[in-house]
Amino acid sequence: MDKIQALRAFVDVAESGGFSKAARRLGVATSSITRLIDSLEASLGTALLTRSTRQVTLTDAGAAYLEQVSRVLSDLDEADGSVSDTGVEAVGPLRVSLPVTFARLHLSPHIASFLLENPRVSLDIVLSDAYVDLASERIDVAVRIGSPASQPQLIVRTLAEHQRYVVASPEYLERYGTPHKPEQLSDHQCLRFNYQAGPQRWSFLRPDGGIHHEEIHSRLAANNADILRGAVLDGLGIALLAEWLVRDDVQTGRLKRLFQDYQINPQDQNTCVYAAYLPNRRHSRKVQAFLNFLQWHLTKTRLGSGLG
Repeated sequence: MDKIQALRAFVDVAESGGFSKAARRLGVATSSITRLIDSLEASLGTALLTRSTRQVTLTDAGAAYLEQVSRVLSDLDEADGSVSDTGVEAVGPLRVSLPVTFARLHLSPHIASFLLENPRVSLDIVLSDAYVDLASERIDVAVRIGSPASQPQLIVRTLAEHQRYVVASPEYLERYGTPHKPEQLSDHQCLRFNYQAGPQRWSFLRPDGGIHHEEIHSRLAANNADILRGAVLDGLGIALLAEWLVRDDVQTGRLKRLFQDYQINPQDQNTCVYAAYLPNRRHSRKVQAFLNFLQWHLTKTRLGSGLG
């Protein structure tokens, strides 16, 4: 019995829920899959699967074994990929984590182009506005928006500048008045992006060099920028949003930009779009191919202007 082949057959049967489905996925005869599973169970001395005429389910031992085997096979594939992916051509599976709205606007339109340019790479996209743990989630590279300075365990590459606008709809401003100084925000409905627990402050660098911090209390908070953009467009309040998200809204007049003489969120919150990856991905051709591709498109759309 080829143990690795048997383990892959077991995982495919467990994931697909049947021997014939697994056989089709692997391109072999159903009888071959059956013999591999029978040999595997015999070598272990326990049943991994419960078979019936309608379905195949895992036994308790099979469920525990599947979790460990999946991890072993993933490590093996990763080891194989780390060797083959250091050559001239990008090769192998690439698992990427991106913020939801950023991916919709700046990656989704270009996925086909990336895969056409890198025919030996397969792309697995994980969308999350949270900071995922790269090692435990098996992420090859994460694209993030924030300050990368506090992540010494990761390799960081800046992809683009990131500016924020304070915006509101013309209808909201007509109804409640236009604030001309950040201190006046306490008299308005502010919409909050939930990137941290507890109080949230918007910071403003004044033209005279002084900094004003305004603590934001909101009736509406969300951890997704698209939701906040929609709420601002509906006239529900004032929001602090990425320039690349609301640029078109400001240019067309759907939203008004406030406090244009101020620098928004300066100092440690003066953030960028950056990529982070573990040191063992330093020489990965597929990681570098993806980052070069993404940065080229960000520069093309003016988000990455001024970056090399």
